[in-house]
Amino acid sequence: MAAKHEGRGRAAVITVEEARHHYKGSDAIHDFDHVLRVVALADRLAQAEGADLEIVQAAGLLHDMARGRESKESDDHAQLGAEMARRLLAGQPAHKVEAVAHAIAAHRFRTGPEPETLEARVLHDADKLDAIGAIGVARAFAYGGHKGQRIWAQVRPDYREDTATPEEHTPVHEYAIKLSRIRERLLTESARRIAGDRHAFMTAFFERLDQEVQGLA
Repeated sequence: MAAKHEGRGRAAVITVEEARHHYKGSDAIHDFDHVLRVVALADRLAQAEGADLEIVQAAGLLHDMARGRESKESDDHAQLGAEMARRLLAGQPAHKVEAVAHAIAAHRFRTGPEPETLEARVLHDADKLDAIGAIGVARAFAYGGHKGQRIWAQVRPDYREDTATPEEHTPVHEYAIKLSRIRERLLTESARRIAGDRHAFMTAFFERLDQEVQGLA
């Protein structure tokens, strides 16, 4: 798959195989399977919202390529990824390249910049949708297993991730402080519609998990 341009100039194009090369050695949470899911969701949102498919597809394929390459100078993979995309797509139309770079830079949950274009909002939402629902649950537990977390622990009312030890954080905490709030932070109407069902499934799962852990179900 590659984005095809029918307007002026050459498109901001990168193929799936060209992008795959940049994800060798990625973990199961942010591997190329995640990238392909995000691209599929981004395509769906872009068509519903009227966004530029070329920009959305290229940004989706490249949005996490800097993960694991953070340095002492910068620990923000989104900003690093944007700079890598500028270099990788050099020679293509500058406005397209910058649009791709901005979408990558703005896709993170916790950091800026704010998504200023429709294409950036679409990528942001597609990436967030892959963190909720059944796949979101699977990713939370895959990450927990990778980090040696417990399967379940009660979330205290005063729990704060920034002061908690790694041993205190579990997939249940991830759901309580982050995943359960993603639906509220989506930027497009199309994504919010998709999120409703995913949020309901995820909530039901964690409620059932609580019941089973306590021997109530």
